[in-house]
Amino acid sequence: MSIRSVITTADEQVPFAAVKERIVQAMCAAGLGAVLLFGAGFSSMETLHNAAHDSRHSAGFPCH
Repeated sequence: MSIRSVITTADEQVPFAAVKERIVQAMCAAGLGAVLLFGAGFSSMETLHNAAHDSRHSAGFPCH
């Protein structure tokens, strides 16, 4: 594989399928972010505390 095949220039056009994949990935990331943001915003504080507490224990960090 040459450097030319890896580096694209301004003259080359990106195929529509590649642009479509990037748009789908961006929309999925935005959707996941919205779910996490609103999920944290509308859940009770006890639920968030328990989730953070369990995450710390599963990662091996002490929290007490």
